Amino acid sequence: MEKIKNRWLIAAAAVGIHISIGSVYAWSVFTKPLMNQFGWGLKQVSLAFSIAILFLGLSAAFLGHFVERHGPRKSGTLAAIFFGLGIVGSGLAVKLGSLYLLYLFYGVMGGIGLGVGYITPVSSLVKWFPDRRGLATGLAIMGFGFAALISSPIMARLIESVGIANTFFILGIAYFVLMFASSQYLAPPPHGWMPAGFKAQVDSGKKKIKQDLSQLSANQAVKTRRFWFLWLMLFINVTSGIAVISVASPMAQEIAGMDKLAAATMVGLMGLFNGAGRIGWASFSDYIGRPNTYTAFFAIQIIAFFLLPMTTNAFLFQIIIFLILTCYGGGFASIPAYIGDLFGTKELGAIHGYILTAWAAAGLAGPIFASWIRETTNSYSGTLTIFAGLFVVAFIVSLLIRIDIKQLRNLKTQMGIDLAG
Repeated sequence: MEKIKNRWLIAAAAVGIHISIGSVYAWSVFTKPLMNQFGWGLKQVSLAFSIAILFLGLSAAFLGHFVERHGPRKSGTLAAIFFGLGIVGSGLAVKLGSLYLLYLFYGVMGGIGLGVGYITPVSSLVKWFPDRRGLATGLAIMGFGFAALISSPIMARLIESVGIANTFFILGIAYFVLMFASSQYLAPPPHGWMPAGFKAQVDSGKKKIKQDLSQLSANQAVKTRRFWFLWLMLFINVTSGIAVISVASPMAQEIAGMDKLAAATMVGLMGLFNGAGRIGWASFSDYIGRPNTYTAFFAIQIIAFFLLPMTTNAFLFQIIIFLILTCYGGGFASIPAYIGDLFGTKELGAIHGYILTAWAAAGLAGPIFASWIRETTNSYSGTLTIFAGLFVVAFIVSLLIRIDIKQLRNLKTQMGIDLAG
């Protein structure tokens, strides 16, 4: 008989991939050095990051079926190749002083590696942790959130000691090795597998396996209302979160009167709460359920975004910002488990890929929308109030999806068959 792999090592391998690709959140470390060396503008340099996030969403959507067909090992290897070459190629772009090559390598190739690498471990993890789906996906996606905290100081030191191009070369090789090695251990569990302790409890009747609402293919899932409810909730959560992240420092200075150094420290700590929210909320969702988790996200953020413009106390201002960041990170980490609950694990990776187009759209819309409102109203207060209004919409959607789920469950019980949409 084939030896069963250790599911916690599977989770560690997933973290290895996510902690590598999550370094994209540390892109700002390269911003000033690139501007100083080549005289490029802030918008020109920032566009490389925006392209990477765009291609993250696009590649996750288009290559989700590849992940399901070929499995996590081959998919993870593909992600390692694209991301590694993207980062190494960025070093070549810097050597040649070519902004367009930087867009191609970091934005397009790196972005494709990001998208495939992001969804690759998730489908397998959900199957390895039938008892704790939220915890499993939270562990991996936490790695993505914490990556900037780990990679930022390393990048800064490397740039100082070996230069920008060599930093990209070193990082590209390191990320490829870590991602490739992690991918080789990834594998789905045998069909019907359950952890021994959980299986014993199920067999004795102490616990019941929660039945998924349905078992749908990705193409079937996108034809359901609940898919688009999930898409819209993630889009609003990410749009508002990215908007806050993109203007956090100047907003803290304007509203709470914080000085530049204090605001910069706050921005650094935001990454910590982003990562903590991923593991914390995702794990909590195993106990209170995914619908309750998302309703909680939006209820908290409606209050937070309404209070923020009036919060002139620097300490309270930061507490609210950190709370928002936990919900932002938690939204990413809880969505794969929610997908599994609603659509099953048949093609979870492909469905997750489709859902992540909401991230790509939000990555472009959030900062642009926030900047436009700020320039139009000449105040961050108007921006925050509008986003609070968006969270009211998201809150309503989080209640509507419950009605959809309840109706489908009742229908499933009455008919005694698995639903197909």
